[in-house]
Amino acid sequence: MDRRELADFLRSRRERIAPAEVGLPTGPRRRTPGLRREETAQLAFISTEYYTRLEQARGPHPSREVLAGLARALRLTDAERDHLHHLAGVPPGPPPGPSREVRQSILDLLHRLPQAAAIVVSATHEVIAWNDLAAALMEDFSAVPRRDRNLLRRVFLGPHPAGRRLYGVSDADEFARRAAQDLRAAAARYPDDPELTELVDELLAGSAEFTELWDSHDVAAAPTFRKTFQHPSVGPVTVNCDVLDISDRDQRVVIYTATPGSPSEGALRLLSVIGTQRMDTTP
Repeated sequence: MDRRELADFLRSRRERIAPAEVGLPTGPRRRTPGLRREETAQLAFISTEYYTRLEQARGPHPSREVLAGLARALRLTDAERDHLHHLAGVPPGPPPGPSREVRQSILDLLHRLPQAAAIVVSATHEVIAWNDLAAALMEDFSAVPRRDRNLLRRVFLGPHPAGRRLYGVSDADEFARRAAQDLRAAAARYPDDPELTELVDELLAGSAEFTELWDSHDVAAAPTFRKTFQHPSVGPVTVNCDVLDISDRDQRVVIYTATPGSPSEGALRLLSVIGTQRMDTTP
């Protein structure tokens, strides 16, 4: 265990996080950047005294549970999490939960597809990256809280405006079945992830349909390659659906494209112009 390097690393990661990023008020009395020690300790579910000792290079060997809590509290990337474990003298194990860190090359790819709507989803079907056309076709993900970007919550718990389930997509029922099976497999890969456990519990409590699918214990489903979105402004948009696996992050890039020369291609072009503006409402 390299106590001094561990202390310096923890301090550097703590100081880079703005309080607002974790839902804390900034306040006028903060004398140092980032989080306070007691705030970091609270987010990591450890005592302030214990965390302070770690930052003062006089703490004991932290357990895997403590390191997992610190990694979550400090919003570490996968590489930073592994580095934290090495500094603490504890070999890194598998990640406790699905990665939400999207490679820059993937983000660049999304924005290089101006005629395609594209999103990146995590192993729990949370939308973690998107381009402008995807926001116009589905919803403005930047305008909703992170928890509401989860497509499982959306399809099973709503909301379903105007009776349109999951943005009015034609295969919403099939997607629900397939997504429940994906989540069953993800739960086995990340048994210690509290967010995943919370998601499963919420879906079980709020959806009889999900409960029935979950209790089936099925974990495999065939993908859908073509679907139609019922968009409130431009009407039906039929798209081809291609999925690219990012195996090292347990993520998927979902790309929606319309057949060249089709009415749906024209609808996507119109959506690329109007963006997330609503044209189906009266002033």
